[in-house]
Amino acid sequence: MKTYRHPLAGAATTIHALETEEDVATARAWLTATQPRSLALDTEASGLDTFSPRHRLRTVQYGTADCAFVVPVERGPVFAELARTVVTRCPELVIHNSAFDLLVMDRHGIAPLEAVAPRVRDTKILAHLADSRQDYEGGVGISLKPLSAWYVDPSAPDTQSGLTQVFRSYGLTKETGWAGVPYEDETYQRYAGLDVLLAARLRPRLEQELVRHSIPRVLVEYEHQLVAICAAMERRGMLLDVPYTEGLVDRLREAAELHAAKAARYGVENVNSDRQVAAALLGMGEQWEERTDSGAPSVAKEVLLPLADLNDKWERLGVRTPNPLADAVLHAKRAGRWRTSYALAMLEKRDAGNRVHPKINTLGAKTGRASVSDPPFQQLPSKGWEIRRAVIAEPGNVYFSVDQSSVELVVLAALSQEPQMCEAIRGGRNLHDFTASLMFGPDFSKYQRGLAKVAGLGTSYQGGAKTLAKQTGLPVDVMRDALTRYAKAYPGIKKWARGLQRHALATGCEIRTPSGRRLVLDRDKLYRGVAYMCQSTARDTMGQALIDLHAKGLTQYLSLWVHDEVLGTAPQAEAADIAREVADVVRMDLFGVPIGTDAEVYGKTWAGGYGLPEEWEPAA
Repeated sequence: MKTYRHPLAGAATTIHALETEEDVATARAWLTATQPRSLALDTEASGLDTFSPRHRLRTVQYGTADCAFVVPVERGPVFAELARTVVTRCPELVIHNSAFDLLVMDRHGIAPLEAVAPRVRDTKILAHLADSRQDYEGGVGISLKPLSAWYVDPSAPDTQSGLTQVFRSYGLTKETGWAGVPYEDETYQRYAGLDVLLAARLRPRLEQELVRHSIPRVLVEYEHQLVAICAAMERRGMLLDVPYTEGLVDRLREAAELHAAKAARYGVENVNSDRQVAAALLGMGEQWEERTDSGAPSVAKEVLLPLADLNDKWERLGVRTPNPLADAVLHAKRAGRWRTSYALAMLEKRDAGNRVHPKINTLGAKTGRASVSDPPFQQLPSKGWEIRRAVIAEPGNVYFSVDQSSVELVVLAALSQEPQMCEAIRGGRNLHDFTASLMFGPDFSKYQRGLAKVAGLGTSYQGGAKTLAKQTGLPVDVMRDALTRYAKAYPGIKKWARGLQRHALATGCEIRTPSGRRLVLDRDKLYRGVAYMCQSTARDTMGQALIDLHAKGLTQYLSLWVHDEVLGTAPQAEAADIAREVADVVRMDLFGVPIGTDAEVYGKTWAGGYGLPEEWEPAA
């Protein structure tokens, strides 16, 4: 057994790295003598691709605030059994970012997710609830190292940076280092043990912060339940149509090459060269105001889309002649990104049964909004079937979807209690039609209805006239007029927003959502309070729906949570009934305003709900 000493916050700490079966006996003797009620726990694996056939669990480490044990489970069943004893018998486990470790231990047979999750206290959750801001926003962040530097010991060594050098010394990279670094390496062992010591010391400090900020205990429990539910979804995964996806790789490469060739006709040899793209567009007579931090003309996506006569959903706007270079650059870059981030990634990270396992980060944003990665399915456009077609249902099953209807606007109405808006929703009126009639009169046009819809979403997410103009390609003065008309149609919203800002000023720029979530605003951007409240509250309604679905045994059918939608598969004969049952549970009231739901059975592939051409339907 190797033993290392570490001073933390003026106290002596010890890390024991086990090497032999005799060391296991020593570690068990410590457990018997100490009888710990709570242990911090962590794992080291060969990488983040938990379900890849190549993935390995290398170590499980556990400990208290001053003593840690690193157990090399990769060395055989005696070590694995020690880890299993700790994980299954300790009454409480403190883990930072528990979803990863829970799934790794489940995947490699240490302990089932369902048996461990109820006993976990996740310091990442505690940190997010105390203050969800990143360091560049005035907060501490929610990663273990900055949290430990702030709450535990600012001089605690950052072994992560040291590990990067160690990887290089072995001829490894950041990607291959975790799998290839020898267990015996001192920096590797210190890194594993130190994370446990830091998490153990961090937990009580964060709990003090929760008490100081009066964070409801029920909210803490709620977030832990969501982690377990979404981890089970990640474990279930989604079946991949491998032949289709392999073909998609080639088609996307060809598309990227085709559009890059079009860009080359305008002097752009590299579509990823901002300088070349900007120079060519300026040479074509295009003018725009956006600049990079260095003062150069920006050619970011939000600049190119309006030039190509496209909105942020990649739909044709019809407000100008599309610039062919902007269109070519956008499509070339998107095809290349989709090929790498989706098609190739799904093929490379699929498990032995050809399933992909998207990671659901239940606290993906400052507001608590969830995010999806590996692959980033939440970033797919709201219209488009090509990527979604790669995901298919199991034989005899079909995909279904349930989403909350216009949840952003319903939440805005419920929070502001704007009387006309609330009454329209309660009465089952089409909210966009109703709003357009208030803004433009009963004979509103389809175009005016679109303006009403954009103005409503812009108000709920505090997108100003300039931002909405960029997203839609419409003139700024048109969007400004639409927002003004919207505010006059629903005066209760503006009154509520002003009250929210006054409250934030009186409480140190802090607001609280209905669930008790603490959100801290920038003093010079208090207007964002409306967007934060709407986004966070909408997220919490779907989070509560997932907990309710789990209580009824329905999450067994679910595969993915994306914003206001849940996606799942069910036997074909039962799918419509199961989708309706899910929709019934997701449906709820928020302060007397009903949040409706839409349920749809897509068919054999996720793309069935996104305009899938008949010729691309999966074979029977």
